[in-house]
Amino acid sequence: LHRKGLKMNAEASKGSSKKSLGKRVVERVFPKVPNFFVLLAEQSAVVGDTAGLLVEYMGSSSPEVAKKITEAEYEGDRIKVQNLTLLNEAFSTPIDREDLHRAIINLDEIINSCKTIVVEMDADLLGVKADKHCIEMAAYLKEGAESIAQGYGRLGTDPKAGRADADKAEKAVKKFTRSYRRALAELFQDNDFHNIFRRKEIYTQLSHAALRMNVCNSTLLDIVVKLT
Repeated sequence: LHRKGLKMNAEASKGSSKKSLGKRVVERVFPKVPNFFVLLAEQSAVVGDTAGLLVEYMGSSSPEVAKKITEAEYEGDRIKVQNLTLLNEAFSTPIDREDLHRAIINLDEIINSCKTIVVEMDADLLGVKADKHCIEMAAYLKEGAESIAQGYGRLGTDPKAGRADADKAEKAVKKFTRSYRRALAELFQDNDFHNIFRRKEIYTQLSHAALRMNVCNSTLLDIVVKLT
């Protein structure tokens, strides 16, 4: 009986080995596809959080908040590299590769823009304090970024609902554009050329963030259309 048991265990082990070998072959031929819906949801959530921190910084000029934005930028870079690596190695993708690449890159650029704004506003560089226009434009960026984060977060479960989120983000970009134009019009009435130069640089960086957000939103719409 003991020998019979040993023989049965050996055969079971051998069968298990064969199964695991077969599984390895299948996985090599048809590698597991990363869940890009989850990856985009995670990356876009960091964008929404960073835009929220930017609004907080505009209202406080807090070094602690500035540090959080810097940390968010590091996290954003980590996620970007991770997602691009997975995209390059993926055997197949549930979304068009070009759309995925655009989304990954431009989501990260929004975070980078937020950090650049804070760095340039610092006293050691331009020494610019947020005015009403900066606060207003940052609020529209936050509104748009959070809508985009919601839209990307729905792709894996209810992509059709992402269209409404994209519409909200588009409206936020339009409101940002109007605010940006008002800010420039008022700024150029100033006679202090040093102030004009410094403040215009901050407005420009804010507009760069809005431009990236608009690209992300266009990509979101493209993906929604293809999935539905």
